[in-house]
Amino acid sequence: MSAIPSDDFAFLSNLLKRRSGLVLTPDKLYLVESRLMPIARKEGLADIAALISKLRQPGSETLQRAVTDAMTTNESLFFRDKTPFEHFEKVIVPSLLPSRPQKRLRVWCAAASTGQEPYSLVLTMAEKAAQFPGLSLDILGTDICAEVIARAQAGIYSQFEVQRGLPIQMLVKYFTKEGDNWRLKENIRQQVKYKLFNLLESLSALGQFDVVFCRNVLIYFDRDTKADIITRIAKILPEDGYLILGAAETVVGLTVPFQPHPTAKGLYVKAAAAALTPPAKVAAG
Repeated sequence: MSAIPSDDFAFLSNLLKRRSGLVLTPDKLYLVESRLMPIARKEGLADIAALISKLRQPGSETLQRAVTDAMTTNESLFFRDKTPFEHFEKVIVPSLLPSRPQKRLRVWCAAASTGQEPYSLVLTMAEKAAQFPGLSLDILGTDICAEVIARAQAGIYSQFEVQRGLPIQMLVKYFTKEGDNWRLKENIRQQVKYKLFNLLESLSALGQFDVVFCRNVLIYFDRDTKADIITRIAKILPEDGYLILGAAETVVGLTVPFQPHPTAKGLYVKAAAAALTPPAKVAAG
């Protein structure tokens, strides 16, 4: 793409950082054109420069929101990376259930996008219903983009989307065909609630959770913002709660109240609790 003048790039970067926490670096310029040109065309504008010029004008809140949504919407697919869902089934649930008499686990998927992650959790445990009788999942999926939240709530996916990571047996068992698309059955959808939410906001209104999935979103923030979000997540988790980050993310090097699980990559436990728990016991769940 053609170069963006430095003052325009600085304006766009500051706008995105202020509204979403996203850090726009020069190596992400290709995303600017691919994600913002459709918005420019919809506005009848010739190029990105014209779009940024309109963003600078008073009364551009709606356009600013559309640009922020476009730049922060991330790809999602069913059972992405697989390992976190294995950790949920084999480490997290067996570890937490004995201390949860109601057999109810509250889970927050902090960057739910179009819903594949929270629904993958429901499907994981639906397949293990006999192993965990009485287990009740209360899952909240949040995202900064209203459009993807609406799609997640509908639970409707294209043929392409269900082919990416979803086993054919689950497709047949838990989805119904609707024209060219597939819709999750109601008993699966009703286990997940969705809410429009910005990670820069206070988390207290969300309540307490046993497990937080915050995958593939912190990589877009600067160091201080990452540490702040993780520290605030710790406050809504109990001492035996779990935090799951993406494969390319870590708390190592950050001053936060978590440390890596001794055997489960990408899984984090509260540092205070880990210090009181022998590693073998934590590993065994």
